[in-house]
Amino acid sequence: MFSKEDIEGLVVQIRREHGLPVTPFEIDEVRYDKEEDKMFIIAHDRTDKSVIIGSSLVIGKLKEILGVKMVSVYTTLDLTLKKMQLEESLKFAEEYGLDFLVPFIKAEFNFPPRKWPSRKESVKGLVFLSFNAKALLGFADAFGIESQVYGVRYSFPKLSFTPVDRPVREIFFPDEEFLESLVEDEEIIFSEFTFPAKFDKVALINPIRFLRIGYFELKYLFGESRPAVFNKVDLVDYVVKMVSEGLMEATDGARIIRWGWKR
Repeated sequence: MFSKEDIEGLVVQIRREHGLPVTPFEIDEVRYDKEEDKMFIIAHDRTDKSVIIGSSLVIGKLKEILGVKMVSVYTTLDLTLKKMQLEESLKFAEEYGLDFLVPFIKAEFNFPPRKWPSRKESVKGLVFLSFNAKALLGFADAFGIESQVYGVRYSFPKLSFTPVDRPVREIFFPDEEFLESLVEDEEIIFSEFTFPAKFDKVALINPIRFLRIGYFELKYLFGESRPAVFNKVDLVDYVVKMVSEGLMEATDGARIIRWGWKR
């Protein structure tokens, strides 16, 4: 398959052919998932990543030339930060007996590519739908969580959930105490908390931060979801936090804010 030198040469060729400046860049590694027909390029840093993506034009042409299903670009720093978070998540899961999560955490250490194991058991949980509602439901299903699903009334009319009358801000920033009050015999609560995980009366986990999976990846794993009701200032606050943590690309953040402001 293609080496990193091959990919570097193709990126330079594409940029020249389309009149883009040939800025120096570095690729640390190239990985190919034959089973899924996906190419993963590990750039040295974010500047290198930007050169390879080239406002989507370069990476789009690269995908055509390589003839693969998908080309994704990450940085060495992205993966280093991910592994640091995974180490903390593994400690949390082992400390609080969340053994069903351990195989998924260990699988993420080898990302990319992503090879999750088949779920082997079921646990009871609660999911509170926030901005990435489809992703939360997808995580719960993948992890084998038999979940009670709640959400702010009118927030996601195309999804099935038990509506509760709560402030629309909780679509972006769930209230921990309220969610804990809904728990009966559940072992875990999934929602987009501002932290990866913590234990109070029950384990509260934001699977996005817990496994450090960015918005771009979530779209391809589970699809996108957008709330029907929300406060625009809350939306901006949410997007800014996601971008600042490296969980959302600035271009995706700008697109989401533009969508929200046109509503």
